[in-house]
Amino acid sequence: MTDDSALSRRNLLAAGAAITGALGLGSRASAATPGPAVPADTGAVQGGRVMFPNWRGEGDKPPAPTPAPQPPQKRTGYCVVGLGRLSLDEILPALGQAKHARLAAVMSGSPEKAKLVAQQYGLPESAVYGYGDWDKLKANPDVQVVYIVTPNAVHKDNVLAAANAGKHVLCEKPMAASSAEARAMIAACERANVRLMIAYRCQYEPFNREVVRISRSGEFGRPRLIQAFNGQTSGLPEQWRLRQALAGGGALPDIGLYCLNGVRALLGEEPDQITAQVYAPPDDKKFAEVEESVSFTLTFPSGVIAQCLTSYGVHEARRLTVHSAGAEIDLENAFAYTGQRLFVTHRSGKAVARDERMLAHKNQFALEMDHFARCIQEGRRPRTPGEEGLQDHVLMEAIYEAARTGAPVKVGPPAGAGSGLDVTRGPEPDEAG
Repeated sequence: MTDDSALSRRNLLAAGAAITGALGLGSRASAATPGPAVPADTGAVQGGRVMFPNWRGEGDKPPAPTPAPQPPQKRTGYCVVGLGRLSLDEILPALGQAKHARLAAVMSGSPEKAKLVAQQYGLPESAVYGYGDWDKLKANPDVQVVYIVTPNAVHKDNVLAAANAGKHVLCEKPMAASSAEARAMIAACERANVRLMIAYRCQYEPFNREVVRISRSGEFGRPRLIQAFNGQTSGLPEQWRLRQALAGGGALPDIGLYCLNGVRALLGEEPDQITAQVYAPPDDKKFAEVEESVSFTLTFPSGVIAQCLTSYGVHEARRLTVHSAGAEIDLENAFAYTGQRLFVTHRSGKAVARDERMLAHKNQFALEMDHFARCIQEGRRPRTPGEEGLQDHVLMEAIYEAARTGAPVKVGPPAGAGSGLDVTRGPEPDEAG
């Protein structure tokens, strides 16, 4: 790991304080010294970063570290595979905010669209590929990572092709259309000696991470009950997400997965039992192949019960609430791209307080792509590797089985995963940019 990567936000703030002392920024003598440049404002270079001392008073929170982007030529090059709505609306713009990743190529089944997008983002025609051009992509040294953003059932073939081309893989969630496909993807990447990460963006988003931190800290007691909801309406009947063969399911693998993965990530535990109900309105042709709504309950070895609900048939709402003996932790817009608000309701003396935790909003897609870029550069396992996606597929299959039979389904951690928390995850992502 490089010196830069070891600088967490806490270390950076401490280093800023060191600069203050080393340069005499807090002394009367330095304050009285005339000159055109004061280090408190100009900063100083330390560990490959420009560092500033904390200029705020004790009553305000200290500022975040100053961004330290890598030079463009040192950033990890991404080829985005699939130029649908998610890629064009979120992923490609996010690469413009990334500090360790950059757009190096695009791949699409539509040559006209791919050439236009390449022009919009300043890519040469040589960086435009069709779905049959994996051998050409293999020969491009500017691309180190392939980001798979295609329909779920195509993920397996795309990941195997990327691994055969010697490229590391970031794959959108859900990882595949089944646990069997997920296992094949992990095995292919292991054989090719390339890293595989699943794009669970919420595990990199600051507000979701703060909920995890509070819940695991014991500050308000341990979690006892969790409620997770992710719902929206689904309009166009011809979209691929409503086709079983392409999606592998309906609301559950698309948006209900955020509830499932979010609860698992929050606790670090794996559930030991699942009950569930699935519903598809019989008079709505949109749901002739996939479900509209799913309700499932997870019980955990620690005694925590998580109630999760997801639907394609309700007004958009995305919320995660943690209940403990000492507080209610409520994250609004928990699984949305933007707009998160975090509230903690707790006792304050003889009153009840509802505090809002104010955090800086950051682009989730940029955070996850930067994390994977740094993992590749520094030889680290990503926080959300293929094993994380596989476990969600195993649990989703158990949810469908519980709904089909009406009986609880016993589950647990992956075989051979060991004990403790976060058995399917890599190290925590760095805070420093």
